[in-house]
Amino acid sequence: MRTGLAWGSEVLGYDFGPTHPMSPVRLELTMRLVRELGLLEAVERLEPRELSDAELALVHAPEYIAAVREASRPGARPGGAFGLGSGDVPAFENMHAASARIAGGSRDLALAVWAGELGHGVNVAGGMHHAMPAEASGFCVYNDAALAIHALLEAGAERVAYVDVDAHHGDGVERVFWDEPRVLTVSVHESGRTLFPGTGYAQDCGGPAARGTAVNLALPAGTATDGWVRAIEAVVPAVVRAFEPDAIVSQHGCDAHAVDPLTNLRVSVDGLRWAARLVHELAHEVTGGKWLALGGGGYAVVDVVPRIWSLLVAEAAHVELDPATPLPEPWLAHAERFGHSRLLPPGKEPRSLTDGEFVGVRGWAAGFDPASEVDRAVRATRRAVFPHLGLDVEFD
Repeated sequence: MRTGLAWGSEVLGYDFGPTHPMSPVRLELTMRLVRELGLLEAVERLEPRELSDAELALVHAPEYIAAVREASRPGARPGGAFGLGSGDVPAFENMHAASARIAGGSRDLALAVWAGELGHGVNVAGGMHHAMPAEASGFCVYNDAALAIHALLEAGAERVAYVDVDAHHGDGVERVFWDEPRVLTVSVHESGRTLFPGTGYAQDCGGPAARGTAVNLALPAGTATDGWVRAIEAVVPAVVRAFEPDAIVSQHGCDAHAVDPLTNLRVSVDGLRWAARLVHELAHEVTGGKWLALGGGGYAVVDVVPRIWSLLVAEAAHVELDPATPLPEPWLAHAERFGHSRLLPPGKEPRSLTDGEFVGVRGWAAGFDPASEVDRAVRATRRAVFPHLGLDVEFD
């Protein structure tokens, strides 16, 4: 079965304006690179449809949906109610339609994967994990990840695992399913002590009816690729296998990268590619391949996001790309129009698909280092959630 890719130019209308970090340029450049790499031939494109208010209301409050519609009117100036009109989520014309279309792509892909019509699904425009049931937050209006998970449960899935490797805590998805024992939410993120939204600590592990189904791996600022992959390997496979989900939804924000301007992690493209492959392999091992991969954050819009999400599409489509593959010259020429990350030294702009970093995993069985902040974060998460999932806290 082919992999589905949700894409339509209308999603470029999700645009908070020229000075906002979440620029639609990152989506345009991603899809241009996907095309230049020949990946469109390996996927089946699905045109995202705009979800109805009734479908959105399966996760979002009707009064919130009405407020988003009102904020979408030309000249509307919402005063911050429902999080709309804030610095993070300024109002823009057509906000409701663009947001509902992104959500439609994720929901419809999830249902097609569940029905066996597609092998996997990818929506790089999705991953709006901060949106709350009745509040816009963190650049996110409608929570397409939560809507996709809800659709899977409605369609008959008994358990769904959500894995989020964005640098920011996946707080909106966690909030929706906080006390839902059928959904495991796993978020690997920079600690809330140093990064928005300031939540997602190890001890936050689910509501009274769902203890252990919220897994938070909060890593210290400055965590580099080696520590990041060690932390993921020590927690994510074990909890997903123990939960035995029928489907996996994952969020692949690119803002853990070292040159992202909004975060403080130091992960390479190669590390983020490794994480996508890990989730993909888990999906085949545990769910029979039922996997929906979403985009998310990422604010190095030229130098990082297009490479990581093109590699994500290739991973989901079972296309093996050489990490040293040069970026196509037509793509580079087009990308030059938008400038490069200010965190990159002049002349050091990427010219190939990855950063060329070898990713080796020092497994948890190698031993706990009490002097390592990363190891202490891993240990806290394992001790908080493993017992609830019937797992032994060993090697600690």
